[in-house]
Amino acid sequence: MKIAIIPARGGSKRIPRKNIRLFCGKPIIAYSIEAAKGSQHIDRVFVSTDDQEIAEIAREYGAEVPFLREASLADDKTGTTPVIRQTLKQLIDQGLSIDVCACVYATAPFLTSQIIDKAVEKLQKENAGFVFTANQFSFPIQRALLEGPHGEVTAFSKENIGKRSQDLVDTFHDAGQLYIAQSETWLTPTARVFSEHSRMIKLPSHLVQDIDTEEDWKRAEVMFKVLKEMGEY
Repeated sequence: MKIAIIPARGGSKRIPRKNIRLFCGKPIIAYSIEAAKGSQHIDRVFVSTDDQEIAEIAREYGAEVPFLREASLADDKTGTTPVIRQTLKQLIDQGLSIDVCACVYATAPFLTSQIIDKAVEKLQKENAGFVFTANQFSFPIQRALLEGPHGEVTAFSKENIGKRSQDLVDTFHDAGQLYIAQSETWLTPTARVFSEHSRMIKLPSHLVQDIDTEEDWKRAEVMFKVLKEMGEY
């Protein structure tokens, strides 16, 4: 069985109740649930939360919440991997046979079922450790600048600061939407999402937006509305 787990704790600080806040008319977590449920490869969709209201909304949109997350894994210092690992263990203990698990972020309204399908297929075809969504940096990071305590400017990489963009290698960053691996990999303590064993699903910039601040939220809604008008959603 292939499943998706959507981590969604209730105590977000920078944007209160972020995971269920209305985004273009419905709770933002609904988009992630619908994308996972629409995937041709995902059999069941689970939400891991410590919050009863989030659990109820998740169920309304078709996700399963068989148990609430324990408090020790619900603070703002807990990473995603321990949450996925613990949820997987609990589901397996309940008798589920799970071979592949996708971690889908609750605040990923630009993620589509098709992207999830591509990730599953890439994982299996290339025998990757992890497959995750990524986006190319729009400006070469090798030519980044640093500012000192008194405003002085220095090159991040002196050997590259004078080079042309086309002479520098492309660099990418995590898109913060999707991470997928075999269950066995998730449950291996030494496994790392970002390693030479991982592979990327490269997304265009208009499908990537971190949502950590109010400004991020407004920008994401504008982007989403425009894309919807263009028929992409």
